[in-house]
Amino acid sequence: MERNKSTNGTNSLNKSKAKDRVDRVDPYGFERSENFDYESYEELMSEYLVVLTRRSIKWSRFLKGKSKVQKSSKLKRFVRKGIPNEHRTLIWMTASGAQNQLEKNPGYYQSMLAAQQDPKLMETIRTDLNRTFPDNIQFRKSSNPCLQKALYNVLLAYGHHNPAVGYCQGMNFIAGYLLIITKDEEKSFWLMDALFGRILPDYYTPAMLGLKTDQEVLGELVKVKIPQVWQVMVEHNVMWTLVVSRWFICLYIDILPVETVLRIWDCLFYEGSKILFRVALTLIHHNQTVIGQAQSLPDVCQSFKQITQGPFVDECHTFMQKIFSEPGSLSMATLTKLRETCRARILAEES
Repeated sequence: MERNKSTNGTNSLNKSKAKDRVDRVDPYGFERSENFDYESYEELMSEYLVVLTRRSIKWSRFLKGKSKVQKSSKLKRFVRKGIPNEHRTLIWMTASGAQNQLEKNPGYYQSMLAAQQDPKLMETIRTDLNRTFPDNIQFRKSSNPCLQKALYNVLLAYGHHNPAVGYCQGMNFIAGYLLIITKDEEKSFWLMDALFGRILPDYYTPAMLGLKTDQEVLGELVKVKIPQVWQVMVEHNVMWTLVVSRWFICLYIDILPVETVLRIWDCLFYEGSKILFRVALTLIHHNQTVIGQAQSLPDVCQSFKQITQGPFVDECHTFMQKIFSEPGSLSMATLTKLRETCRARILAEES
């Protein structure tokens, strides 16, 4: 009897340890920080899981097992309310045009891997592999399967596919996120092609003109929509690139919580780059008082870090509702016009 009791005690302890290990890693393989607030998280997830379950049932009814979908107002509404993980790859691939490219180019991904290797490109990518999500267990050499090899392949193939871009920092995190969701190298490759080729052109080219332009565009939008913050930026001589470049270049990875980033990407693949502006404007608008209290340039930088943390961004479902209401109207026509003006200004300054 005593021995059984002791065994049961050991089992309970082992279960407890195993649970601790599981709890320390989120569903995507990211380790939680030492000061992670489990209590608030449990509370938040108990509410969000109800939403996810409801959405999952609706999505299954909507898709009816189909492997392809057409864009429609109903699908757009569904995407804005969040795509369940089991359908994410399908919707991202279809909505972004990546699926069409994959089907039109059978064997192309493998041919890029088999192409004449560029030693400089290989070396640059290898250098960044260990820096990619060191806090994610799926990217550790000890894990099985280890996503590092897949990440290397995707980045190398993309570098050969688009030599004008090749590889630059930031792309490893985006490719890493794509692999976490799709679990498929070829699909991740074509989603990168959709992002860098069509949705965010000139973001990752050596001159980064698209990225620089969009940061200036955000400044112009803030000037009109949130003048109090624009005034603070001018007063302390803060350049937008100082506070938002990582928001744009990493597409909010490591800036906002994983669930929130994935919800943003749901809309990014469907609606395009204006989603990045909606997120930025919502963060700034919602926290204009915090930013307005800044007394110096370091204060401004600190406030921009502060506004990407806390309950407002953790509650991804509510946050995503806010991005479509809080910044007000934002048409592609407005963005296109602002981009033309800002691009011309940047080119004039650089010439």
